[in-house]
Amino acid sequence: MFYFEVLCFSCKKTFRAYEGSLKYKQAKERKVKYFCCEECADKIRLEAILNFMSRIKRI
Repeated sequence: MFYFEVLCFSCKKTFRAYEGSLKYKQAKERKVKYFCCEECADKIRLEAILNFMSRIKRI
């Protein structure tokens, strides 16, 4: 199985983007310069949801 080793912009750790995934395709074509690992992507997504929900509660 093929993979690219890319650097996470958030935690600065190297992770593997395996063949067949969107991150692999983006790394292969270099359309996106910044990549984040699954753990950081989950943290960013959760933080965005919580921020959105806190804004709704204020209204």
